[in-house]
Amino acid sequence: MILVAAVIEPLRAANRITGKRLYDWRLATLEGQAIETTAGISIPVDKAFDAAPSERPLFVVSSYNWQQHETQSTKRLLVRAARSRPMVAGVESGTWLLAAAGLLDGYKASIHWEDRELFASRFPGIEMVADRYVFDKNRMTTGGALPTLDMMLEIIRRRQGHATALEVARSFLYERDPSVREMLPPTTTTIGVADSRLARAIKIMEDSLAHPVPVEEIASRVNISSRHLQTLFQQAFNVSPHVHYLALRLNAARRLVIESRIDLAVISENVGFSAPSVFSRAYRNQFGESPTATRKRAVPR
Repeated sequence: MILVAAVIEPLRAANRITGKRLYDWRLATLEGQAIETTAGISIPVDKAFDAAPSERPLFVVSSYNWQQHETQSTKRLLVRAARSRPMVAGVESGTWLLAAAGLLDGYKASIHWEDRELFASRFPGIEMVADRYVFDKNRMTTGGALPTLDMMLEIIRRRQGHATALEVARSFLYERDPSVREMLPPTTTTIGVADSRLARAIKIMEDSLAHPVPVEEIASRVNISSRHLQTLFQQAFNVSPHVHYLALRLNAARRLVIESRIDLAVISENVGFSAPSVFSRAYRNQFGESPTATRKRAVPR
């Protein structure tokens, strides 16, 4: 259940946050029957899976008992389907099925840390990487539920930008440091631990959207230099503090544009812009449309 949700929910959230139908999805099983989860809760599906040509990416999602599906017919089906797909992803044990079908030969791949040794011995032609998820050409693989959420956030970041991916993560209260890439056993304390100075800097930003604090002052408050703060943001988010701060402000503005009828000039003031024209220009640069266009198009939540 959590693997299916980890793929779909970030996409659903991106649709809601942007007010656009950026993503849709179809669920399929081999026989077209509902997914019988080990939690005893069935997930309905749209159809039986077929190998018809498609321009959609294919996510192969599997967890326990994947071996019962490793049949010749399933492998042939996956091979035929992969021929036309722009991207094929293996989600947790879905990676085993892709590997068994020969679809990861010559690629880098990630797998759950418990399975890494066995996987490497069975598939020597696949380069195992100890990252939470791996993108390699037209293949994606991930080693578990939360790494799958990380992978989907990265897809959104690449397609819609840092601001939208940030807001999707925040909607799940999920702000794990993206610079922590390695997939390690859960006893390791490095998973998901962001630098405390970075966390304090972000908190200052979040608490001062209406009256932006200069980055130099933020650095001083967390007892580091501006250069060091710049390095922390680049390592964690691959953006500067200014870009991250602006994303926080414009995301807050977009929520108000979509979910309220507050005057745009008031929204501009609420997120710290000196004039509505400056706000409108920054908003358009970030989201590709004006605040007025967003409000006209978006359906209220």
